[in-house]
Amino acid sequence: MGENRAAEVDAVRRLLKLLGAILVVALVATGAVYLADRPGSVDIEWNGYSAHPTVAKLVLAVLVLFAVLALLWWLLRGLMSAPGALVRKRREHRRREGYRALTHGMVAVAAGDAEEARRLARKAVTLLAEPPLTLLLQAQSAQLNGDEAAARNYFHAMRERAETEFLGVRGLLMQALKGGDEAAALPLAEHAHRLRPKAAWAMRHLAHLQARAGRWKEAEATLERAVKRKVLPTPEGRRFRATLLLEQSRAASAGGDARAAMVLAARARDADPSLAPAAVWHATLLRDAGQPRQAARAIETAWRLAPEPALAAVYRTLAPDQGAMPTLKRVQKLTAGNPDHLESLLLLAEAALHARLWGEARRHLTKTGVESAEGPSSARACRLMAEIEESEHGDAPAARKWLAHAAAAAVLEPTYVCGACGAESVEWKALCPTCRGFATIAWRPPQRVPRPGLASVLSPELASVPESAPLVPVTGWPRLTAAKSES
Repeated sequence: MGENRAAEVDAVRRLLKLLGAILVVALVATGAVYLADRPGSVDIEWNGYSAHPTVAKLVLAVLVLFAVLALLWWLLRGLMSAPGALVRKRREHRRREGYRALTHGMVAVAAGDAEEARRLARKAVTLLAEPPLTLLLQAQSAQLNGDEAAARNYFHAMRERAETEFLGVRGLLMQALKGGDEAAALPLAEHAHRLRPKAAWAMRHLAHLQARAGRWKEAEATLERAVKRKVLPTPEGRRFRATLLLEQSRAASAGGDARAAMVLAARARDADPSLAPAAVWHATLLRDAGQPRQAARAIETAWRLAPEPALAAVYRTLAPDQGAMPTLKRVQKLTAGNPDHLESLLLLAEAALHARLWGEARRHLTKTGVESAEGPSSARACRLMAEIEESEHGDAPAARKWLAHAAAAAVLEPTYVCGACGAESVEWKALCPTCRGFATIAWRPPQRVPRPGLASVLSPELASVPESAPLVPVTGWPRLTAAKSES
């Protein structure tokens, strides 16, 4: 529709030009006819000279004179403006070449060509008298060449200009984060957020840096804004808020404020019920406060959403002196809300093994796929099978076979893994020890490719274990000696 409208306007414009040309021709023709129909002469006497041209000749002479004067004026003006035109043309050429160098320099930075980026940056600076456009390229080329000091100077220069201040602050913030200088990074993140309150990356960095610095209230306020503006997905926002509350609860407990610690722990659980460490901490506080039933309910509720070994570890401490069968019943109660989860099956098998219910233990392990044709999916299930073989039958070769299968399990064992850098941790932490990411650690399998194939081929050290070698217990219960069930 817009193209049709433009075509119509262009057609009207051409028609008007044609009508104007016809009108001019008509006026000239009319004037010529008028003069031809009214002949006459003009007497001119000047400085001893006399002339008697006709009116038509006089008009023609005047027109020719005006044409010659106009041509002379055009030539004179062209000669006078030629130097300026040459300067403007040269300036425009330099500008085009400068922008071309700037564009190619950015491409070189993206391609990682440090030498080419530096050469083009120098060329752009020489050709363009516009520092804001070239400072970023100079800073990035300096970073590409490993000259962080020069890059920092360029970023500071950008920060001094209103049009590039945000880019300068961002560059300095990235440098501070890269160097691990969180004390310098936090005010820069605050400055970036003030300049661009809607910038997602600035808001994310600010929330994380405030949390790392223990500025919980400010981090909560930033988190609220991030969630409201959908900078953070809702699940990530819940996890972040729950982790903030959990850390506040721990800080309150360390400061001797047991009541505040309990309230904050409960809020952390409510903020993200799937955050098992929050349930573990809350249950621990309840247990220490003499409320084991409430602690047990907290663990059982969390187990329905996110089964983790840490939950089972705290659950065991709530009734530590019970025998094997009461313990099994408690485990059955704990896992009732999520009975088919791998952690539930492993915990049930472990408790049954401890109670010498070999068949029951095998039944639960079979559900984990430990005997599937594609190979075992859980190394822990294989290790439990090895313990069953040794404890029930005293069959060391069969136990070693299961340990070999454990080494070749198809799925890596879950552990605490940082979602930002992939680093693994023995225990859950609010801050990743490697990348300092806040609320990034979760219980899941690591992102590594497990060793395929048979353990006897790829793990000869397991295949060659002597028969007399002792088998190390792998369960959380006391080591069982080889003995057959009386049942």
